[in-house]
Amino acid sequence: MNGTHSAVVTLALARVVKVMVTDDTLSVDLEDGRTVAVPIGWYPRLAYGTPAERAHFQISGAGYGIHWPDLDEDIGVEGLMLGKRSRESPTSFERWLQRRKQEQSQVAA
Repeated sequence: MNGTHSAVVTLALARVVKVMVTDDTLSVDLEDGRTVAVPIGWYPRLAYGTPAERAHFQISGAGYGIHWPDLDEDIGVEGLMLGKRSRESPTSFERWLQRRKQEQSQVAA
């Protein structure tokens, strides 16, 4: 046999039908019967969110994404299936935490 064989991998994406977030795990049920579960720590904004903030999400991107408006977090099916963690920089996340603390203190005042 001559040459090198290459493999082409095609990722079949399915739409989100159900989202569950616990203190440890983000689980997403897909329309084709698969469930993808990842540690919530992969997405620091979800990890720092309250149960109410985590429960307030929208299925977006024609069903291929999830958006948490209270946390300004977006996660796509493709990233979940490929095991991609949040790519937010530590500096950006720290700014988000500081804004969050300021907003919470203003509400409490």
